Amino acid sequence: MEPSTIRRCAGEWKLKSVYDVFAKRGFIEQVTDEPALRALLQNERITCYIGFDPTAKSLHVGSLVPIMALMHMQKYGHRPIVLIGGGTGLIGDPSGKSEMRQILTRQEIDTNVSYLQTQLAKYIDFTEAQALLLNNAEWLTELNYIEFLRDIGRHFSVNKMLAAESYRMRLETGLNFIEFNYMLLQAYDYLYLFRNYACVFQMGGNDQWGNMLAGSDLIRRVEGKNVFSMTFPLITTSHGHKMGKTEKGTVWLEAELTSPYEYYQYWINTEDSDVERFLALFTFLPMEEIKEVRTLADSRLNMAKAVLAFEATHVTHGREAAIAAWRASATAFHTRPVERDILPTSTIPREDAMRDMSAVPSTKKTRSELEKGIPAFELAYVAGLAGSRGEARRLIAQGGMYVNDRPIERFDENIDIHSLNEHGEIHLRKGKKKHVVLTVE
Repeated sequence: MEPSTIRRCAGEWKLKSVYDVFAKRGFIEQVTDEPALRALLQNERITCYIGFDPTAKSLHVGSLVPIMALMHMQKYGHRPIVLIGGGTGLIGDPSGKSEMRQILTRQEIDTNVSYLQTQLAKYIDFTEAQALLLNNAEWLTELNYIEFLRDIGRHFSVNKMLAAESYRMRLETGLNFIEFNYMLLQAYDYLYLFRNYACVFQMGGNDQWGNMLAGSDLIRRVEGKNVFSMTFPLITTSHGHKMGKTEKGTVWLEAELTSPYEYYQYWINTEDSDVERFLALFTFLPMEEIKEVRTLADSRLNMAKAVLAFEATHVTHGREAAIAAWRASATAFHTRPVERDILPTSTIPREDAMRDMSAVPSTKKTRSELEKGIPAFELAYVAGLAGSRGEARRLIAQGGMYVNDRPIERFDENIDIHSLNEHGEIHLRKGKKKHVVLTVE
């Protein structure tokens, strides 16, 4: 994790505690005993945790809010625990799901855990025990079922569990017994972390509220101590779309699944009404500057989107990848450099954007193929601008395909060697947003 990624923003560092940061940036949905938690975070350095279930080899954009929360906690001197659910993942969390999750094998879980451990280390500094990365399989898979029921299960009311939103919404479609145990296991995680690591603060998505309260209640009953929980709001776009979903599918945090350029494009296409909110949640830029976005419009608002895209890409993929994606986007879309009065503390380089298409998706053809010529619809298909040749024909008929910014009028137009530009490339484009560079092998 680069130090500049979590630099101390002059205005924000004057805030009394990280709780003030969470409140100002829009991280808080529900919280237990807000006055006491605020005072605790202001006066003591504590240990907190967030759990991540290893259902895939990569987290996605929907996981960024909890990741950013842990980064803020660390920035303010607290110790984060990143808990990978290698044990709970064997069951599957029913929260927020209308049907049972697919049950993964132990081998699949272990493989995913190893990937997530590497990925999360890009965001959180685990050196010198500044943060801990744990896997709950270490203790959950060692539990004796009878002892667990006697020592832990007796503290849970079935009536209260069924009243929890995560279970109540599943009763209509069917809730099986293995899922019913999930709340007990997550509550036990909190108890285990409290006992072994003095963890007193759990954070998570709002669909986890019932599970989190169960953990706090278990610690109060067993240990006689009060601990805290806080949930984040469900983040959707202004149009109600789920974060991290596009027409191409999920936006992953792993570069091999979603390239830094594609990741940058996801953020730069943010809806106008979401720019200020997303800058607050997904960057470390000062709120004093972010609030100025509400006064921007047209080209200046588009520059703010470029800042959002650059900073978000910087956090996930590092500075060099962010610069490459920014330059490639500026070249592909013929945009001018960001003016320095648009969120001036952005880490976008101050030099003008130089031509760099290396981050843009590319395809290759041999010189002999280009000398013969390739029908435009065929080229659109093989370059990934269309999912089928029929779709490619429709795209061209609707005026949606461009070669070197020239609209293609006939689906069978031959694209040949004469279309190469001065850089020895052919710039293919679908509409305004999707670009592919064709090079010669």
